[in-house]
Amino acid sequence: MLVKTFGAAVSGIDALVVTMEVNITPGIRFSIVGLPDSAVKESEQRIESAIHENKWRYPMQKIVINMAPADIRKEGSAYDLPLAVGVLAASGQCPTDMLDRYMIMGELQLDGALRPVKGVLPMALKAKADGFEGFVLPQDNAKEAAVVSGLKVYGAKTLKDVVGFLSGENVLQQAIVDVDAEFGRAEMEQTLDFAEVKGQENVKRALEIAAAGGHNILLIGSPGSGKSMMAKRLPSILPPLTMDEALEATKIHSVAGNIGGDRGLMTVRPFRSPHHTISDVALVGGGSYPQPGEISLAHNGVLFLDELPEFKRSVLEVMRQPLEDRKIVISRSKFSVEYPASFMLVASMNPCPCGYYNHPDRQCTCGEGQVRKYLGRISGPLLDRIDLHVEVVPVPIGKLNEAPTGEPSHVIRQRVIAARAIQSKRFAGVKGVYNNAQMTPKLLNIYAHPDAQGQQIMKMAMDRLGLSARAYERILKVARTIADLDNSESVTSRHIAEAIQYRSLDRDTWGN
Repeated sequence: MLVKTFGAAVSGIDALVVTMEVNITPGIRFSIVGLPDSAVKESEQRIESAIHENKWRYPMQKIVINMAPADIRKEGSAYDLPLAVGVLAASGQCPTDMLDRYMIMGELQLDGALRPVKGVLPMALKAKADGFEGFVLPQDNAKEAAVVSGLKVYGAKTLKDVVGFLSGENVLQQAIVDVDAEFGRAEMEQTLDFAEVKGQENVKRALEIAAAGGHNILLIGSPGSGKSMMAKRLPSILPPLTMDEALEATKIHSVAGNIGGDRGLMTVRPFRSPHHTISDVALVGGGSYPQPGEISLAHNGVLFLDELPEFKRSVLEVMRQPLEDRKIVISRSKFSVEYPASFMLVASMNPCPCGYYNHPDRQCTCGEGQVRKYLGRISGPLLDRIDLHVEVVPVPIGKLNEAPTGEPSHVIRQRVIAARAIQSKRFAGVKGVYNNAQMTPKLLNIYAHPDAQGQQIMKMAMDRLGLSARAYERILKVARTIADLDNSESVTSRHIAEAIQYRSLDRDTWGN
């Protein structure tokens, strides 16, 4: 008897439907065709054990399974459940009338219990797009798939539950997610606040500008000056995720297997902080079967690189193209995978090997040229791609207790949201541009052209600081954001002057 069950394969952050054709005929061989990997081939033992443990009859006949389309590689153990259901249906132990209405995915344990799988959200979106009525999957994945409205999602604990559901003998509880409640809970979970940061008003201003325009920022300061503390509070002033952004971020983390059973939708912007020993593959993604790296896991959020010069040069250099293109394409001999990588880069570093160059109280012990050599660990092209370079001067211990409580994050966030709203309206008709940091040169000429005095200041800065063309564009983008925070239609000399001061490392005096 020939039956068909339906599952999905994930490529990048999208899915495609996989049809599993199970045919049982006289004979004694079990075979799977259609480019299965080792984990899929090993499903025979898990399926046989699960069927025996639940007192069904395992057909001692020739079982041929074709996984179509046959030219797409099938990976992982997530096909155990649809294959087991197919074997039971083809042997007459499970009804077939509901199989064409539901997508089924899940990993089997030897006793028939179901284990969670990766990439559920892209599968659920594909199931809805292709007209499936529902999705049957492990209970731990149900909340993640239930984010997709218009699709009936049923979580099961065992193979027996699934067969009972398909037979009409067992009722599975439909998973339902209140998306508004999820976003509300995320707001309540914010714990870090800029109100806890005393002093450092210039740095907080720079972080506000970075958040308002989606700009990359580098914080340079001595140990203990508060670089990491402020960077970790940046997500508290970023605008909330839109539904589209939340779905896109959740798809990436779903593919990576980072979505737990208690969380169906990512409602807080990602904040990723890899250690400086990370490899280039772990940072940008890759592997034999490419998985998203840290730059993709930080999509629509923040990638924080602490102690930037300590990262290997090769690791930092692979970020140059994703910083421009906001995506990463991982190519292999037979296929390529594209992952989105639109993130805010926030980096911190000491100004020199000893850490006390330009410190107000402590003497730098570095020899001549060591400061420039330390900065030289970061290439010029990478520094050009960082919009704001901000020097962080430590607040004296004696003044910490006297300093007033800082402005709370929710107040700063409202200004950021207002500036982002201006940008959303401005770029409403431009594909792929959502904030000032993403402006093309053409858009810069339209929206960030400075007034006459501003142009004069820019010309002086270019001559004195020896700025590159890319740095020139970055200054204009930052100036446009400052103007948006001021609710100003035009970019004035004041906005240009403030933007230029956030290019500390472009000055010839630095380190000399």
